Order: sequence, then structure tokens, then C-alpha cells
Amino acid sequence: MTTRRVGARGLQPVEPVTDPPAPVRHLNRDASLERLRTRTEPWDLAVVGGGATGIGIAVDAASRGYAVALLEQSDFGKGTSSRSTKLVHGGVRYLQQGNLSLVMEALKERGLLRQNAPHLVHDLPFVVPNYQWWEAPFYGLGLKVYDLLAGQYGFGRSKLLSPEEVLDRIPTLEREGLRGGVLYHDGQFDDSRLMVNLAQTAAEHGACLLNYAAVTGLVKDTEGFVTGLSFHDLETGQTGTLAARCVISATGPFCDALRQQDDPDAAPLIAPSQGVHLVLPREFLPRDAAIMVPHTRDGRVMFAIPWHDHVVVGTTDTPIPAATLEPRPFEHEVAFLLDTAGGYLTRHPARADIRSVFTGIRPLVKAGEATRTAALSRDHTVQISKSGLLTITGGKWTTYRKMAEDAVDHALVLARLAERPSVTRNLRVHGFHEQAAQFGPLAGYGADAVAIEGLMRAHPQLARPLHDRFPLCAAQVVWAARHEMARTLEDVLARRTRVLFLDAHAALELAPAVVRVLAAELGRDDAWQQRQRASFESLAATYLVDPCAHGVKH
Repeated sequence: MTTRRVGARGLQPVEPVTDPPAPVRHLNRDASLERLRTRTEPWDLAVVGGGATGIGIAVDAASRGYAVALLEQSDFGKGTSSRSTKLVHGGVRYLQQGNLSLVMEALKERGLLRQNAPHLVHDLPFVVPNYQWWEAPFYGLGLKVYDLLAGQYGFGRSKLLSPEEVLDRIPTLEREGLRGGVLYHDGQFDDSRLMVNLAQTAAEHGACLLNYAAVTGLVKDTEGFVTGLSFHDLETGQTGTLAARCVISATGPFCDALRQQDDPDAAPLIAPSQGVHLVLPREFLPRDAAIMVPHTRDGRVMFAIPWHDHVVVGTTDTPIPAATLEPRPFEHEVAFLLDTAGGYLTRHPARADIRSVFTGIRPLVKAGEATRTAALSRDHTVQISKSGLLTITGGKWTTYRKMAEDAVDHALVLARLAERPSVTRNLRVHGFHEQAAQFGPLAGYGADAVAIEGLMRAHPQLARPLHDRFPLCAAQVVWAARHEMARTLEDVLARRTRVLFLDAHAALELAPAVVRVLAAELGRDDAWQQRQRASFESLAATYLVDPCAHGVKH
């Protein structure tokens, strides 16, 4: 087998090294760790970062037949990728900015996502309420262009609505001064559930994925080319290294840390911005349509969206000095969202109505002297350093597949691997099921719902609901541990299920029962359970808003 160092010149392309069939081709942490320890050949690609882009790269590369390893410092989707506005969309605001190429790409990818993961991506009707005479023709024309750009990937045609038709779809909308509205269609999804299914898809194609494995450094040869990386396994405390023909950094808003470790003189690439979302009871939006406010006072688009029998209101665009794994909302962001939503609803939402508040960070790429993050492009960027480190950042959830394809295409040239075309355009995501709604509360699992139902039939004690407000049962916790690489109480309640994001109080009430089931599955003792509960209680407190005080409960 011919091997080469990253960055070597004048060598012929080599065939990628493909592992022999692994005994386990699903998410299994022990098996992944063993593969990393025992592999002697360099990996074709090593990916740093287990968010949408990183795992998308693992899916793309593994499905082409390349040997891929991916390391994530925390849980898959812990950062930005679980904290989106839950939309798969072309971006109406980007249309306003005149960025037609980004809109067209995103609309195409939106259609492919619904095609490949119909159990998680579906059509959502939006209403743009009109209170001024000019809004109907102005927004109506803009959304007709949106329809036109979608072409064959469209979700439905936009149309003008009378005031009565608007109120039929959104009966809680402010009636005074309402002149009508515009209806259009976009996509909705569950971001971290898609994240988990993509990780499963990557594993099924042979990728080796490991969460809770922090990359501690880059390995370079005597000429300064990157040839691998070192890591620290946070569960076992062990350290290790792996060799790779190309290392890809897909760490989103954290990408500058690895770039500057590679080159201390590297100029910062990211201008981080945070977006806050409030979660309210379903009564604020009782029907199946969402509200889109096209221009708030800070120049953003605001959405109020039905999601998992709750309402998500967002978002803000606030520059921050640095990215953190658990960003916190500012009080003025919470107040802004409440005030803006209150201007469009008959009942003004109050702090006491907030069930949860979550914050995500956008990995916006710096652009010259731009001072407003809202003005920065959502296009993605691929950068290759002098040492051969490939960094991909920017972009948005909707375009993750295209970003991954671009990154792998660049990496193949950099690593001088024999090129194989991407197949993800028509690759079904794990869980694919066109009638998943028939599974009721388990619909988000798609085809896996059949196995979970079988688990409940075989063990009836696992079928009992663990909470009176959420249809969560012990079988889902068992499934998360066995098949979705959930390792902590937070993994289960925040990302394998969405309880923390929907109702932080309910998540706290569920914690004792969930951690007992998880501990039994993972073979953990009482001391571990106590540590997990203490850690989760501290985390959940940051998703709560004190209904009496003027501030977020930290």
C-alpha cells in the first residue's frame, strides 16, 4: 500500500485505504475507540468537530469509500447544530439582501433534505401578516421570486390572504389594523435528531466517530506538514494520536483556536454572533402555521414557529467577543423577543410564559470592515493553511450537505487521493421513512420507531411514560444509550430527546428517572448518577428565566 505525507509534492494519486468490514457498523463508542487504537494505516481523512458540517463530511467521505475518523470534544451537535431556529430554508432575508446564489443553493438543499430525511424534514406554511397598505404587494412579489428560485424543489406556492384567511390560520394574531397577509412555504426539522441520524449514517458507511474526545494538538512532519492529530479521551482519561492524509477542521465558531495552534500568526476568521430563542406554550400559536416578521427593529427576520407542541420564537443577532459551548442570553435579547412577539399577538407573552430559552452561536466569516453581524454573509468558506490544515466554516444548517461535499472535494486534492464522486445528493439518511407520522410520539425516529416499539413490547416496564407532560419513556433512554452514543444525562434530555429545549422545568423533573435508566445501560454507579444530576441541574438553570426578576437565571 502506497502512503504519503500531507503536502508532499509530485506523487501520484493513491487509492484510499478502506477498513475491512467492521463487526459493528452502528454508533458504538467502545468499538470506535478500539478502531482508533488499533488502526496502523493512516486515515484518509480526520475530521475535527461533530456538528452538522463535520458529520456531514464524515457521511460524504465514508459513502464515497474513504477511511474517515471524526473526533468531537463534547457530544455530537452540542454547540451550534442543536440550537438553530429549526428551519430548513432558503433564507428570505438573504433574498432581501440580493444574495440570490445563496438562496438558490439553500432552496435546492432544502428539497434534497426533505427527499433524503422525510421523517425529520417537512413542509411548514408561514404567514407574513400585513398591517400597512404596501406590505402585501411588496412581500407578495418577493415571495413569488422565492417560489421561482426554488423551481422543482419548491414546497408550495405563495399566495395573498385576506384578513379572514390570515386569522383562520393564526387566530391569536393581532386583529387591529390587519389588512391581510402573504402565505408561503418553507421547511422545518429537528436539528439534533437529524444530527444523530447523520452520525448513524456515517457509521453505517464505515466512518469511525467518537464523542467526548478532545483534540489536543496537530501532528506535523519534519517539513511542517500536518500528518495527524493528538487527542484526549474524556471518558477513560487516555490520550492517543492518529495519522491522516488530510485533517479537516469543522469546528464552526471555534475554528480559530485550531487555526492559531497550527499558525500562531493566523488572523481570526470568525466574527461570532449569538441568536436567542424563547420557547412558549402551544396556546400562543394553536394551529399549524408559523408567523414570519420580515423586518424587526434590529433589521432581522423574526419567526414564531410551532415545534413539538410548543412555540419557538427567535431570533436575535448579537455580536459576542468569543464562542462558548453554553452561550447565555442577554436580558435585552429576551426583552426584545417578548416585545416583538407581543406586537403581533393578541396576548403579549410574559416572562412567566417562557418554558425554556436557548442560545446558538453563528460562525460568521469576517468581511472587511463590516461592523454588524447581521450584514455578514452566511456563505461557507474553505481555507487551506501552509501546513495543509483544511478549515471549513460559515454556512448554515440547510446547506450542510453541499458544504461537506465541497470540503471533501478539496481534501481529496490536498491528500492526493483517487477521486470518487459524492453520492449524498440521493443518499437516504438513517431512519428514512415516508410515513413516519404513523408512529405518533416516536415519529422523529423514523424507521427506528419499529425497533423501539419492539423493545417496549418485549419489556413493558420500558413503555411507561416518565412524565405527565412529555411522551418520553424508558425505552427511548435505552435506545439512546445503545444505538445513539448518548453518554450523559444531558445527551438524553437535550439532544436525543428535546425536553431541555422545550421545558427546562420538566427536564429537571425527569432527570432522576432518566439517569437511573441510563446508569443501568452504561454500567455506572450511584456516585456517577449524583454527579450527572448535579451537573444537569446546573445546566438546566441556564435555560430558565426568572419570571419575577429582570434577568436570565444563571
